[in-house]
Amino acid sequence: MGVMELQVLIDQWRGYVQRHRAISVADVDEMEDHLRERISTLEAAGLSGDEAFLVAVKRMGSMDAISREFAREHSERLWKQLVLVPEESETGPGNRELMVVLALAVMAGLAVKAGFTWLDGSAPGRNISLLVFPFLAGYFAWKRQVSGRVAAILAVPFALTALVLNLYPFELEGATEIIAAIHAPILLWLVVGLAYTGGDWRSGRRRMDFIRFTGEWFVYLTLLALGGGVLIGLTVGAFEMLDLDIEPVIEYWVLPFGAAGAVIVAAWLVEAKQNVVENIAPVLTRVFTPLTIVMLLALLAGLASTRSLTTIDREMLILMDLVLVLVLGLILYTISARDPLTPPGFFDRLQVLLVVTALAVDVIMLAAMLNRIAEFGSTPNKVVALGLNVVLLVNLVWSGYLGVGFVRGTKTFAALERWQTDYLPVYGVWAAAVIVAIPPLFDFI
Repeated sequence: MGVMELQVLIDQWRGYVQRHRAISVADVDEMEDHLRERISTLEAAGLSGDEAFLVAVKRMGSMDAISREFAREHSERLWKQLVLVPEESETGPGNRELMVVLALAVMAGLAVKAGFTWLDGSAPGRNISLLVFPFLAGYFAWKRQVSGRVAAILAVPFALTALVLNLYPFELEGATEIIAAIHAPILLWLVVGLAYTGGDWRSGRRRMDFIRFTGEWFVYLTLLALGGGVLIGLTVGAFEMLDLDIEPVIEYWVLPFGAAGAVIVAAWLVEAKQNVVENIAPVLTRVFTPLTIVMLLALLAGLASTRSLTTIDREMLILMDLVLVLVLGLILYTISARDPLTPPGFFDRLQVLLVVTALAVDVIMLAAMLNRIAEFGSTPNKVVALGLNVVLLVNLVWSGYLGVGFVRGTKTFAALERWQTDYLPVYGVWAAAVIVAIPPLFDFI
């Protein structure tokens, strides 16, 4: 870190301390001298500039509370204060990372192209996550410089999933094949999360970082998809005016490489410039949370007018599962974007209301599913939907309990955050169980 960058950080610290009136203005200069001495000592011990600054701030004596709060806020921002090409040098690590990303994007595109060319029937769709996610996990493994042991651990679930998806005798386009194809990306995305955390999956903070990454990656991927769709549409239209048909080129070459490459590039963009979207996602959660509550309340009113749970058909149950997944996403991303030191406010109470209404819907859906299974028998879709609702129910019940405790002042926000990060592996276990156990239980139909 250069002298100018260090001065910027120290100026930020001074401004923060003065705004909070932690010490008198006359003492700030003396405290700054102590801070600089600590930074110099820590840098001499081998820490980087950013690390030395954070550790030195946390070790300040007479103003520990304010310093620790500033250090926490600053450390939360460090991961998103990158630029698209880091400043080390024009031909240094920044460009090297870009080259790695582009190479992985091309390899993912080649894998998708080969998969759709060589695999028969519905196998390409079943294997789509296996054709792309290994390259995304490889990017994070390279970036985090994971050990050989962690790399081997990452390879195991990919290999086992590939064996299950391709050795099981699925009925062509049958229910169990579709179920396995839907749940494979969920399982493998959590494997990508293991690579994202550098193998440190036990760290709740690193899991929360992965949740933040997931939300922002989705926003970037959506933006890339929309931009790519517009560009493709304009290109096709322009060639049609020239009486040239390029749709085969678009279908067989541009789409496979574009879609697969966008998955990798979106991850790189999130890593490289996190602060672009970090301000958008919390706004989206604040917009959609009240709208979702209104929708759920209207849905409850509609369900109340239904005389029998058997009138709720399969499509309705599937739709409600998607709504509950949306609610879970809103809860997760609201928690990941919230300042844990801020006292509970109106939006926290709104979150509790969201959880309570989602719980009511979940209970009704569970009752409807059990009713349909009792009357019409079980099917793969019903069993999977029932299990998903149970998994969501457990999360929502405890989230509601902790959320109510937080707004009443009897629970900490950290407890709510820790519950969500600790529950994350449950989704992976559930997805693995669905992929491995459900198809043979129903004879692969």
